[in-house]
Amino acid sequence: MVNKIMGAFMAADGLFAITGAIMMGFSVTVLNTCFDPPTEGEGAARDLLYRRFPLQAGIANAVMVFVNFALTLPALATPARGLLKTAGYMIAVNALFSLIIGLDLWITTLKTKQEFFEIWTSQTPQVQSLLQTQFQCCGYFNSTSPAFVTDTTCPSPAAAKLIKGCAAPLTSFTNVFVDNIFTAVFAFVGVDVLLILATACLMKDRKERERFRHIDEKSGVRQF
Repeated sequence: MVNKIMGAFMAADGLFAITGAIMMGFSVTVLNTCFDPPTEGEGAARDLLYRRFPLQAGIANAVMVFVNFALTLPALATPARGLLKTAGYMIAVNALFSLIIGLDLWITTLKTKQEFFEIWTSQTPQVQSLLQTQFQCCGYFNSTSPAFVTDTTCPSPAAAKLIKGCAAPLTSFTNVFVDNIFTAVFAFVGVDVLLILATACLMKDRKERERFRHIDEKSGVRQF
């Protein structure tokens, strides 16, 4: 029979598995597409950021989620607390792993301008032109540092000098984009913590039931 505590654990466990599926789907999809040749500026900026994401760590974390979810199934099927306790510790490791990934992404936003400068200087003129066209800018810090790429947005040195550099719009885009990603990862950590609490509650409930069963056995009351 499923009581409220068991039901809450099963709901949290289901959410836990869903976070693993989302993380795996996102990481694998991005890893398979972010190195494709860009065709427009926003996509180019997004893929350049993706290449610096800890995608392999995301895949490893998702695998751990699936393993831990599988571990909770036999723990639910048996009244013993040992397997459930092991699952709780493993879920705590998952939560720590997810937290580290989220913090790594958050730290990226603290040094966005310098990070994207390194990305910018390593790109081909074609990619730089896509970024200039998308964000209506010339060069990175300004039209001469580093020098702009001649295109329809920056057709000449005189015109380019009147247009802002790409650092500010790219930094703004990066911060908003990465903020959304690491906020989602921190939400996954929240689900992990929820499952840890549900595990603790279920373990306490089982301990109480076991204690009452022993009391009933000592008093001669049979359980049907």
